[in-house]
Amino acid sequence: MTAATRNAIVLIPLAAALAAPPAVGAQQVVELPGRDQRLDPDFEEVFRVGVYDGADWEMFATIPKVAFDADGNLYVFDSGGGVIDPDLRVVVFDRTGAFLREFGSAGEGPGEFNMPRTYGVMRDGTTIVGDMGHQAYQIFDASGQFVRMVRTGVGTTRTSGSGGATMSLSMSNLGPIQVDPRGGAVYTAGEGSSLTGAPGGQEVPENRPIQRHSLGGEEAGTETVVEAWRPPREPQEDAIKFSGSVPVVTGSDGEAVSLRDAFRGITRPPIFEPQVRMGLLPDGGIVYSDSSAYALKVAAPEGGGAVRTITRPFDPEPVTPRIEEEYREKMAERRSQGGGGASGSVGGGVVQFRANATGSTGAASGGGGGSLPGGGSLGNMSISIGEAPFYPVVPVIQKLFTTWEGRIWVMRQGDELLEDGPIDVLTADGEYVGTYRTGATKMPDAFGPDGMAAFIEFDDLGVASVAVRRLPGEVR
Repeated sequence: MTAATRNAIVLIPLAAALAAPPAVGAQQVVELPGRDQRLDPDFEEVFRVGVYDGADWEMFATIPKVAFDADGNLYVFDSGGGVIDPDLRVVVFDRTGAFLREFGSAGEGPGEFNMPRTYGVMRDGTTIVGDMGHQAYQIFDASGQFVRMVRTGVGTTRTSGSGGATMSLSMSNLGPIQVDPRGGAVYTAGEGSSLTGAPGGQEVPENRPIQRHSLGGEEAGTETVVEAWRPPREPQEDAIKFSGSVPVVTGSDGEAVSLRDAFRGITRPPIFEPQVRMGLLPDGGIVYSDSSAYALKVAAPEGGGAVRTITRPFDPEPVTPRIEEEYREKMAERRSQGGGGASGSVGGGVVQFRANATGSTGAASGGGGGSLPGGGSLGNMSISIGEAPFYPVVPVIQKLFTTWEGRIWVMRQGDELLEDGPIDVLTADGEYVGTYRTGATKMPDAFGPDGMAAFIEFDDLGVASVAVRRLPGEVR
């Protein structure tokens, strides 16, 4: 450990506070300095893909995800423009930027996309697309050929609606995934639905799980490897509002209840509520943040438990009426410009409603940024989402990623609300490498082998491109 870091390593429990959850027992806590040590973004550009006018393969609509395989090939997931859009294709380039292939088409059959939601690439080039329409992970080999589907195990509840129609209700757990560096599995973090709590009066879980989903069988084998802290929430009676003829739900136990009662106890995530942010280390270990404080927890592989907590002395900013008003103004501006939601305002899942063809009732489906839309209808029933409350503080940590070599990149809250802030680079052992000042570089959208990093960028006309740059050894 270098003298410049001057890290204090002690064995104490993490203090219980609003910003940080209580620690369980004594563990190693690495206290990093509060003064930033500046890093310069001396990144060599390797290649860039994406143009306004050119061949079909080099023109992108919306890029929700990019990824690398172990050969340095770049995978660009290009969507038709919607948040959940079946018009998805995967475009692959080699490590020099030369076009290799593209694959993917919309449809309801195996290997066709029907509401693709989340994406990943294994190091051997296996591509994984979490597809809500199929309620499965679709798996493609390194050549882009469809291999098989792995069911996610999401159940469906049948309900009866007006006019003899039937409706199905499902809670999808297809949140953002991270691939296991060792292969064979993907990880998800936090909630399975943005509208969380205790539906139907069930008991609220005490923790938010980080789960490993093995993909070797016909159905994903799910195990919880970390139980992250769950911030307490106040009950929200108006989180979901129904009006009109509310259908009756037949649950898995055969008991019939009103759909309104089935959703009783659901809460909407407060704005600025700390999310579970996670990165995977090369050996299968996990680094994650689950509170508003600057506290990174490093857990051993295979659910081995936390081995250390890494902190820096930065306090979360209290949410004042001025901040609440500033947030509303910024969100209104983004909506007027066609932008999406802000970090911390929504969760990672979708509640989906469908009307079957057996009746004449119409249908509404929920999507968009991980939450139901502001309103929807099914026949003469309407659904609306109540206004989300505000969490008391703005979390310090806004983004967290890990590199292929095991460095941890952490973006802090910026000086301006909802804007990017400085980026710290650390090691899993708790060594502080340095900080990129605000605006020096954006957070890479994907890390790859040999220090490769991909950045999704837009020009003045809004044309999307992907720049691949090489990072210096110290920050890889």
